[in-house]
Amino acid sequence: MKAKVVTLDNKAAGEVTLDDAVFGLEVRKDILSRVVNWQLAKRRAGTHKTKGVSEIRGTGRKPWKQKGTGRARVGSLRQPQFRGGAVIFGPVVRKHGFSLPKKVRRLGLKTALSSKQADGKLIILDKVAVKAAKTKELAARLEKLGLKSALVIDGPEPDQGFARALKNIPNVDLLPSQGANVYDILRRDTLVLTKDAVQQLEARLK
Repeated sequence: MKAKVVTLDNKAAGEVTLDDAVFGLEVRKDILSRVVNWQLAKRRAGTHKTKGVSEIRGTGRKPWKQKGTGRARVGSLRQPQFRGGAVIFGPVVRKHGFSLPKKVRRLGLKTALSSKQADGKLIILDKVAVKAAKTKELAARLEKLGLKSALVIDGPEPDQGFARALKNIPNVDLLPSQGANVYDILRRDTLVLTKDAVQQLEARLK
């Protein structure tokens, strides 16, 4: 399929051919959901922890005798029914990540790209290089493109001046082509790709 290419000043800069095998797939929400859950699970630190009976500070002496008091039998004041006692079946330090087949991950990225194309929220830029790394100037140029919430994906090495100018603009992110992922694509309203990024992604996903 054909797609228009524009400049940072929203001026026409020709056309580019998008591969239907990457940008023209059916949008499958189940695949997107699986990949996003896999990404977010990998990001979890898993450092939450509660103390068990053996880790609670305190005496191990039996509080009162087994029989004759009329009270329930108790072996330790560190048990969970007492104030300051242990937590039963509480969280422990562990990894939350799980495996996901490479084919599903690749299909998820293709589906995310296709969903932006289908919704008309895909913009192709010729390049994102700027002469001066000025946030105010870049913000004005992005406003011409109507970008308020966007992810910009450039080639393998994004322009450093553009990256510096973009840092202080809220809700607009920049990633190299090898860092493209489903979660970051879906969390922003508009996807912006450079021509280099299109070539890199098509080569990676074919």
